[in-house]
Amino acid sequence: MKPYSQDIREKVVRALEAQEESQAEIAERFDLSISFVEKLWYRWRTTGNCVALPHGGGRKRSLQEYQETIRTEVAKQPDITLGELCEMVVESGGIRVSLKTMCLELKRLRLPRKKSRSTTVSEIPQG
Repeated sequence: MKPYSQDIREKVVRALEAQEESQAEIAERFDLSISFVEKLWYRWRTTGNCVALPHGGGRKRSLQEYQETIRTEVAKQPDITLGELCEMVVESGGIRVSLKTMCLELKRLRLPRKKSRSTTVSEIPQG
């Protein structure tokens, strides 16, 4: 979600400084949540600043430090399973991850899950 524009932040602060309306009324007038107005007002009073804070960055990927190892293993053995990749990470001193986590990591690295099928094509009966 993108932060509110600086323009709307300044309008809210000006409205709060004028003290003509309550915080709830100002939130309703600008179609904002009351918690946002409260937090903005608190920041303005304590720091004198109403600029949006930078993005926190999110969670670090569990397998980020093993991406080169994963790439190498998939290149060496294209038919390696998700379970085998998970075990390979554990054996190399890493953490145990779920098959879902490994599948998501392969997607992030733009690596296919499997390059060839080991099963035969099923026959469709002619009727």
